Parts: sequence; C-alpha cells; structure tokens
Amino acid sequence: MQNPSKTGQPNTHDVSATGDLQVAGQLSDSEGSQAGLESKQPGDIESEGKKKGLFARPWSRGQIGIFSALLFVGLGLVAIIIALPIIFTRKKNPDLGDTYHLYHSNHDDPSYKIRENRPVFAIHNFPDPGLLEHNGTWYAYGTNPEKHDPNTIHIPVATSTNFVNWTLHHDYDAMPTLGGWERSVNHWAPDAIQRDDGKFVIYYAGQTKDFKTHHCIGAAVSKGTDPLGPYIPLNESLACPHKYGGAIDPSPFKDTDGTLYVVYKADGNSVGSGGYCGNSRLPRRPVPIMLQELESDGVTKVGEPTTILDIDDSDGPLVEAPDIIRTANGTYFLFFSSHCFTSLGYNVKYAHAGSVKGPYTRAERPLLQTTDFGLEAPGGATISKDGTKMVFHANCGGWRCMYASAIDIRAVNSTVVLSTLEFEVFGNSTANSSSSASSVSS
Repeated sequence: MQNPSKTGQPNTHDVSATGDLQVAGQLSDSEGSQAGLESKQPGDIESEGKKKGLFARPWSRGQIGIFSALLFVGLGLVAIIIALPIIFTRKKNPDLGDTYHLYHSNHDDPSYKIRENRPVFAIHNFPDPGLLEHNGTWYAYGTNPEKHDPNTIHIPVATSTNFVNWTLHHDYDAMPTLGGWERSVNHWAPDAIQRDDGKFVIYYAGQTKDFKTHHCIGAAVSKGTDPLGPYIPLNESLACPHKYGGAIDPSPFKDTDGTLYVVYKADGNSVGSGGYCGNSRLPRRPVPIMLQELESDGVTKVGEPTTILDIDDSDGPLVEAPDIIRTANGTYFLFFSSHCFTSLGYNVKYAHAGSVKGPYTRAERPLLQTTDFGLEAPGGATISKDGTKMVFHANCGGWRCMYASAIDIRAVNSTVVLSTLEFEVFGNSTANSSSSASSVSS
C-alpha cells in the first residue's frame, strides 16, 4: 500500500486522532503567552528571577565587587603558575654570564714586559684572519667587512712582504661567487692552504639556506695557482653537524706525512643553554673542536671527525678559532680562543700534544689576554706554518682589527710567548716592530 503522505490523499482514519493537536497548534502567540502566565503562580516567577543570580542585569555594586575580586585572584594564580617554573629553572640553571679571570701579571714571563714584543697594528676592520705564505708574500684572509649585507665582499684579502706593513686589497673579493647551499651574507674566518697540484683551497664558515641562520663549513678551490684566487666554492658544505648547531672557524693543517686535515669549531653555543653568548647557563652545552681528515684534494672527507678539545670551566660559554701547527721536535700545538668575542675575556689560548688527535694538555696561561701589551679582547689567531709568526684580531675603537706579531715556542716546557717582530728595511738592516708601529697604526 502506498503511503498517503506521498500520494497527497488525506488519511481519513487519522483525522479524529490529530484534530485536537492541530487546533492547539493554531493558538496565537499572544494567547499562548497569556495562558502560560496564568498557569504560573507568583512564587514560581520569584524563584525564576532568583535563578539568574550573578548574571542578572544590571549588576549591583556588590556583584561587581565580587566579580572583580574573583578575576583578580584568578589572574594572580595564573601568573604564579607561569612564574614558578621559570624561577625554579633559573635557580637550577643560573646564568653565570661570561665570567672570566685574567692571569695575574705578577706571574708573567719577563717577555710580557718587553715593549718591543708588542704586536703591530696591521689592518682596520679585519676580524678572524687566516694566514698563508707563498713565494715571499704573506696573505691574510678575513671575515666579511659588513654584517648582514648581501652586497659586501665575501672574503677580503690583505698582503705583506715583511709581515709588518700590510696592504688591504680594497674592493677585491677572493670568492666572488657562492655555493648553492649558502646565503650571500655573513662569511666568517677564512683560511687557505696549497695542495699538491699547486692550486689553493680556502675554508670558511657560510650561513646556510636550509638550517635557519646557522653556519657550516664551506670550501673553495682556486681557479689557478694564485693565492689571491678567485676561488670557486663547492655546491655543498664540507661539514655541518646539526646536533651542534653547525660549524665555524675552519683552519687547514698539513702533517709531515702529507696528510691533510681541517680543524673547526662545532658551534654548540648557537644551540646552547641560553644566557650570555647563548651558552652561559648551567649545564652548558658541549662546544667541541673537531678534526676532519681530508684526501689530497683538500675537499673530500676521510672517515668521521674526531673531537680533540671541548670547553672546561675556564672557557666560559665556548671555545673557537682553532689552529694547529707542528714543531720540528714533533709536538703539536693547538691554538684557540675562549669566551665571547664581545667580552673582554676573549683571548688566545693554546695546548700541546704528541699526536695531532691529542690528547692535548692546556697551557696554564693564555698566550694573549686583555691588558697584555694594552690589547683588548685579543683572539681569532692563526700561526705561520713554521711557528714563528701570528696574526689575530683585537678591539680597536668599536671594530676588530688585525694585528701581527712574532712568537717564540719553547721546546723545553712547551710554552709560547710573544717576541720581537723583526723585518727587513734596507738591504741587510733590520728594525723591530716598535720602531715602525706608528706608521701602520690608526
């Protein structure tokens, strides 16, 4: 049988059952409302008004006062809940800042009292200098002169024939093109070495495209056999340990058996515990110095990197700017900086070992620290291959400028001190750095 509602025919059997409902539904709104009011007793209306309570409008002054007090208490509890974990965390992990202690001058080696041993001002605004000697000319490579500027020079170069008078090659860029992995800004701490085929490889820290603003190690090979370049970068980074926040401050080293290495800082403080320089809260994150073996081409890695040093309590938030040399008696010296470059605790430290992979024994006194020879925050040093000369940067009126000096490595007790920098002036005559410093200082 078809459903009548679908055929449109009336269902005569249901009329009597639904008629009363239809009539009730046809009552007017006013009539229904009136009926409802008549059915309610005064007591019911009074109780309905009481149910509205605090949310009745308008509020009385008393209600407003009660609500305000409750709101104030609630906000106070929320603030306490948020603040307590922060307070307890800070007590558990205090920010020590970049606290540093200068070595007491009363215990200094007498060489620190000799005026002629004072380093020579070399180049304005030239941080983190790398160093190379080739055919009687010294080459220094520096961090880019302008931060966060995509139009700045990537790798500036300065040269000298006597290690005292330096010439900056203005507007010259040793690496005018970039690898596909890096941004156009913030290229740091380049250093170069010559490989067996006569070409040069320069290592540097570049800012990555796919790892936030962190840096990784890049490498570039000279187009010809000129240390000035131009250098052509690889399309991939050479070292980029994400668990340490990337890597910076590379420096090449060639051992007496011909093995090539690059030593660099794993940038642990860039993902550190927080506080000053990103890693001054306890416990501090590791900031290891890594040693990576390379094939003879200087760009192909051999095995995994080795940790040869890490921070201790004397280093503050970090160690960085590593550089390795080997002396004639087979001792390896690792030079490095500790503390932040923005701090007066920044310095040049060193350690020695019987193997390039360590273990390294730290020297008691930094080679250079603030107040030595009137310097402020000396660091970022690179040593000549023969272990007799050094370039580094120090504060200079709001900038970081390059200084040049001579050093003396004492084989008897494996200590290093500064010495008088001598250079050739006329024929066979010589003069020390103090007699010419005024001509090159700012």
